[in-house]
Amino acid sequence: MNCCANIRLAGALTLLLTMSAGAEEVGERWGTEKREREFYRLVSVPLPKGEVIEAGAFELMPDNRVAVGTRRGDIFFMNGVDDEKPQPRFEKFAEGLDEIFGLAYLRDDKGDKGGLYVTQSAELTRVLDTNRDGKADRFVTISDVWGYGNYHEYAFGSKFDPQGNLYVALGLSNSYHSRALFRGWAMKITPEGKSIPIASGLRSPGGIGPNEHGAMFYIESQGPWNSSCSLKFLKPGGFMGHPVSFNWYPFAPDLKRPTEPLSGTRIVTEKEKISELVPYAVIFPYIRMGRSITGYVVDRTGGKFGPFENQIFLGDYTQSIIMRATTEQVNGVWQGACYPFREGLSTGILNVQFTPMGRLLCGGTNRGWPVRGIKPFALERLEWTGKMPFEIKSINITGDGFRITFTKPLDQTTGNNIKNYKIGAFTHNYHSGYGGPEVDLNDSVVKSVELEAGGRSARIVLGELKIGYVHEFDLGALRDRDKGELLHRNAYYTVNEVPQR
Repeated sequence: MNCCANIRLAGALTLLLTMSAGAEEVGERWGTEKREREFYRLVSVPLPKGEVIEAGAFELMPDNRVAVGTRRGDIFFMNGVDDEKPQPRFEKFAEGLDEIFGLAYLRDDKGDKGGLYVTQSAELTRVLDTNRDGKADRFVTISDVWGYGNYHEYAFGSKFDPQGNLYVALGLSNSYHSRALFRGWAMKITPEGKSIPIASGLRSPGGIGPNEHGAMFYIESQGPWNSSCSLKFLKPGGFMGHPVSFNWYPFAPDLKRPTEPLSGTRIVTEKEKISELVPYAVIFPYIRMGRSITGYVVDRTGGKFGPFENQIFLGDYTQSIIMRATTEQVNGVWQGACYPFREGLSTGILNVQFTPMGRLLCGGTNRGWPVRGIKPFALERLEWTGKMPFEIKSINITGDGFRITFTKPLDQTTGNNIKNYKIGAFTHNYHSGYGGPEVDLNDSVVKSVELEAGGRSARIVLGELKIGYVHEFDLGALRDRDKGELLHRNAYYTVNEVPQR
């Protein structure tokens, strides 16, 4: 089958996928994407002719070049990504690696640990250019303590933490098994090169890195023991929920093997019995908020990307979209909310990275599974137009409800009407089956609302906060002071704990 036929097939699959959502939802999506362009434009980044660049990892270099690691095992350095009409220059730095899903640069002028650290399927590798001719000529294995024998055994790597550690999240074998050493585990690699297993129970990670508060998290995919995609805290000694990787505890003698979970219960029930079990911090309702969530990055642009500084931006492979998330710690447990952001990207997103000018670079491929975007691979740049959108900026839990913050002040009439705050709640079964429906759906009673901060936030009191449930917000009836509608009317908050009043 030729390239054009492949593209047509991908387009047909995309159409079928889109149609399956229902005509009403499709029309709403297309209308939303058109409105999104007014605030965040999408700019195509041209790729060098003849090169297949399926970007799985990015790193910002000290000289403001962007390093791009690809699924095919190449590393490129890219100049000019922030030009008004980008025509970037690509220089191939390295090739011959395997499925790159992590790049981290370390500057070490006085020692011998500097260079580009590459997380690939079989190992963490330090890649060097010792003769400074622009080409990699030395590849040093830093860690290869995990097994690798199947194409689906992906490995995702973090940036360096403040102590100089790197973290690697390892996917299972064939998506369902743990046949190779430490598959379904997370590893910490210290500055001295020591590899430490820190957590079991991962299924199919899509990205790993710090949240906006600096705690290490990872993205988990929907599947067995995971009814929906989620953002999870990578707790040292923790159990992330999928027990198939318990067979490697003899190789992690410093960690206690948890009790096997009971299939068909709820995560809050099993958490009471299994102290190591870490609940999902942010659940992304399936299809409505992604189907295969991937790499993410925190906005540290100082406002260059709009009103969402210090929030998490995440890609989704299947739906070719970008989303936002915020997290907070309540009673020592992480939880938070997710929000729609931007649709209409050209391919399945594997990873994202902010550029020196504060634009969001998005890259990926349609290889392997059907995606909504029609291109086989692409690099694109999202940039803020400077126009302020009316959005749900963030949601935080209180002792008896939520505080909802907006990017613009609310209109007093709509903002003070409790009927305009529609909140539902649902949960999932925690079970060994693949995925799972939303269960125990119910509406929450809004007892009162109070506008704060000049109308930029609304504090709502509910009749009940349900622990272990996703609280779904539909605020489409609210208006700003210019009578403008919310760009995105929905948000979803996962409640694991309720703060004391």
